[in-house]
Amino acid sequence: MINGSPHPKGNTAIALGEIAKQLEKNGIESDIVWIGNKPVRGCIACGQCKAKMNGKCIFDDDVCNSISSRFAEADALIVGSPVYYGQPNGAVLSIIQRAFFSNGEAVAGKPAAAVAVCRRGGATASFETLNMPFQMMNMPVVTSQYWNIVYGREQGQASLDAEGLQTMRALANNMAWLLKATEGKPAPGRGEEPWEPFHFIR
Repeated sequence: MINGSPHPKGNTAIALGEIAKQLEKNGIESDIVWIGNKPVRGCIACGQCKAKMNGKCIFDDDVCNSISSRFAEADALIVGSPVYYGQPNGAVLSIIQRAFFSNGEAVAGKPAAAVAVCRRGGATASFETLNMPFQMMNMPVVTSQYWNIVYGREQGQASLDAEGLQTMRALANNMAWLLKATEGKPAPGRGEEPWEPFHFIR
């Protein structure tokens, strides 16, 4: 799991922690990786990760490569983020974009889920944004009994969102079920047909 908040023990951490506890009850090990609060670079579309970096982003001065290097050993991925101006934290978006472009093959086809944490509004838009990269990588999106949203403004307030925490537990149960049902094998789909890119401008 990726904690995409600049606060290591904030409300996003509470939401992911609830998932971790429920996964453990289902016999599934998990680990939460915090992105930290240091600057994170955005992708500059240089293509060097493909050309000469063997699956690593050419920028190696932030947490992106250390996170994406763990994709291969993981059977699933959950990304949590606070909501800023109706969007996920820009830092975690940059990490996901760079990590998926440079090393997406290591996580392709594996179950994934997004979690949005907000004070009041913008959660569904952030939730949708976080899910989009998963769908591009043929990753089965794991659902819950509601959208994966937890509410809270001040640090610790997410622990008061009873329905939100219940949603996290249901998400964990569904993730555990899918991992056990598939025995941790990635979903088929990637590579079955050659990619046929199409551009609207000729």
